Amino acid sequence: MNGRGATSRWTRWRPWLGLAVRLGLAAVWLYAGASKVGDLAASGRSVHAYQVMPYDLAVVIGAVLPFVELALGVLLLLGLATRLTAGVSVVLLLLFVAGIASAWARGLAIDCGCFGSGGELPAGQRPSYLPEIVRDVAFLAMAGFLLIWPRTAVSLDGVLTGVPVEDEDE
Repeated sequence: MNGRGATSRWTRWRPWLGLAVRLGLAAVWLYAGASKVGDLAASGRSVHAYQVMPYDLAVVIGAVLPFVELALGVLLLLGLATRLTAGVSVVLLLLFVAGIASAWARGLAIDCGCFGSGGELPAGQRPSYLPEIVRDVAFLAMAGFLLIWPRTAVSLDGVLTGVPVEDEDE
């Protein structure tokens, strides 16, 4: 098999793979934001549990974060500003991985609060940092894919540019 056939298949399937990645990451952000938006105080306490910033700043970040996550989810769902949204996603996910790794390294026993209220775990309950980091690295890979190949099938980016995704040279 020559390389041209594989390249042709990749060019044909990449927009559809990108759509699946985009919608999957959108679902992650929408679920994460929706699970926290109903209790912003708990979200603030979750951020504060990491013990990396003053309480007042943690509360503000905890109150804003669910809305940022929801906005990222909506933008990805629509396929609008996909590269920018993927870039913001990469930054947030790197911060989340660093925060979880920091909590682990410092021996904190907290729930990450990624999908709902987190905070300190009850006595005797053990945190599950490695699965959380692996999960976030997988989400990071998805965001990285979209950062590199932001144009996907069925997106507002494609409608607004008027250029079919198959005709692009990225």
